[in-house]
Amino acid sequence: MIDDHPQRYTLVNELHARPFPSLDVPCHAVYFAVKQPVDAHNRDRGADTDHLLALLDRYGAAHPPVRATHHSARVGRHDLKWESHTEFVTYSAFGQGIGERAFNPAEADIFPADWLAAAPGKRIAALLVRIEHLPDDPNQITSRLDDWFVPESLACSWVVDQAAVIAGDFQIDPAGQMRFAVFVRPGAGARRVGRIVQRLCEIETYRAMSMLGLGRARELNARLNAIDPKLSDLVVAMSDKDRNAEDTLRELLEISAELEAMATRHAFRFGATGAYEALVNQRVNVLRETRFNGRQTFAEFMMRRYDPAMRTVKSAERRLEQMGARAERAGELLRTRVDVERSAQNQKLLESMDRRADLALRLQHTVEGLSVVAISYYAVNLAAYVAYPLSEPAGLSKGALTALLTPVVMLGVWAMIRRIRKGMH
Repeated sequence: MIDDHPQRYTLVNELHARPFPSLDVPCHAVYFAVKQPVDAHNRDRGADTDHLLALLDRYGAAHPPVRATHHSARVGRHDLKWESHTEFVTYSAFGQGIGERAFNPAEADIFPADWLAAAPGKRIAALLVRIEHLPDDPNQITSRLDDWFVPESLACSWVVDQAAVIAGDFQIDPAGQMRFAVFVRPGAGARRVGRIVQRLCEIETYRAMSMLGLGRARELNARLNAIDPKLSDLVVAMSDKDRNAEDTLRELLEISAELEAMATRHAFRFGATGAYEALVNQRVNVLRETRFNGRQTFAEFMMRRYDPAMRTVKSAERRLEQMGARAERAGELLRTRVDVERSAQNQKLLESMDRRADLALRLQHTVEGLSVVAISYYAVNLAAYVAYPLSEPAGLSKGALTALLTPVVMLGVWAMIRRIRKGMH
């Protein structure tokens, strides 16, 4: 029998790790997401689990398995769902029935205040969702929406083949919650209702996470606005022959290093923003919206209010890439210019060395000639002293003898020096 891959069951189980809740109408949902402000993807996940266990212990609920990334339990009168994601942790509590007061902050008391204060992170999203039956006359919804939401930002639409009407204004109420309402048509299944509610929670969470990139983009644009003129001035200065190219290159490399550092620092956030944006759009699309009483849909709200923010992030990311590429191209050109100038300097240095070598050779030849004369002078004198006793028998005077010895001695000295020089080479 063939052996299974070590991760086969783990990967298959991941497909079923986060099932949608099954919700009977009427009901309500309390949801929030927690994220550490800095370096959340490298956080201590054990702290997240400890925080979950503290809540479960309050209600005497069962603990999750070790290193679990999701868990469901019954806490009081609510069904709790906990999920650990790359950058954040989410808590969902689903309770039966709805109160007479819509979006009562007391519904969130399922999560005690002191327990919330001890969360290992900060709240990035918080929702109250009211799920009730669709009235016989859908137009009756209009008056409730006017009471519950801000008209200017209200989005409302039929979803999932008109199985329900969803509504929300994406505003945070005084209790710190964002409100959504779901009006379910009779006959809609409990799991379908659960999927709709889950989609609403995901849309708001991923929207909030993707908007973190907007703050980074604004900070980045401010710095790029300061760097851009400097980079442009340096590029223009490259054509100035009177300016030192090496000084310009050094300043250009400083700007390139700063741009590269910013690209590295913002790469994760911009990449995450693009991923979260795709999830927001995907979650909106699967709702299959149709217009309700002329109201703007969630897709239209995102197009008008959300998409411009995402375009700003993408624009800042592209601008950073383009400035980095421009600085790199300018650096390559400037390095080429510096190399050419250095080559010219090296050529001049070699020519100067050749001239000095030629002068040294000439000087050497002069010294050799003088050496022949000097050595010959002393050698002739020595030879003359040796030959003087022979001058009288030969009938030669001392001057004649010296004259005869001089050419012979000089020729011998010249031959000796030439031989020595050849031996050195």
